[in-house]
Amino acid sequence: MASVRLLSSVVLVAGLVCTVGGCGGDSGASVSGRGTSASSPTPTSSFSSFGESWKEPASYVYTLTSSEGERSLVGTFRVTVRDGKVAKAVGLDESGRGAVRRAPEEVPTIRGLLDQLARAHDEGAHTAEAEYAPEGHPVRITLDPEKDTVDDEQSYVISGYQPDPAPAGEQP
Repeated sequence: MASVRLLSSVVLVAGLVCTVGGCGGDSGASVSGRGTSASSPTPTSSFSSFGESWKEPASYVYTLTSSEGERSLVGTFRVTVRDGKVAKAVGLDESGRGAVRRAPEEVPTIRGLLDQLARAHDEGAHTAEAEYAPEGHPVRITLDPEKDTVDDEQSYVISGYQPDPAPAGEQP
């Protein structure tokens, strides 16, 4: 019994070390726009493959919290996507309501956010990072085009994601 506990402890510690140290490959759970060493100045191949492996459903809903930087799309929104396009965006706070009133077309789909991440990466942004849920959709996207430029940062938190929701009136 003691050897089973010892083995379990060793496996647990090894798993934690690999998670923190990054041994054994890249799961794609978090991807950076720029490498941290001179030998790896570009992101790993999982940047594209992980984000592209998520198949955006034609219809879904999600909550977007957009913050940072000087731009019009700041606030919290509940977004309904139908046929791959934003069908409805509701501002959930004062900033979100104002943004929807001024420019509803700026509220993106999740695919739109991933496209923005890919563009920032391709353009050599100082930061172009994403964190993904186990199901594959992003849960956080952080962009900072220029290291020393103030107020160009963008942060997006995606929560409450529900794929293929039944349209109102069709729910049981």
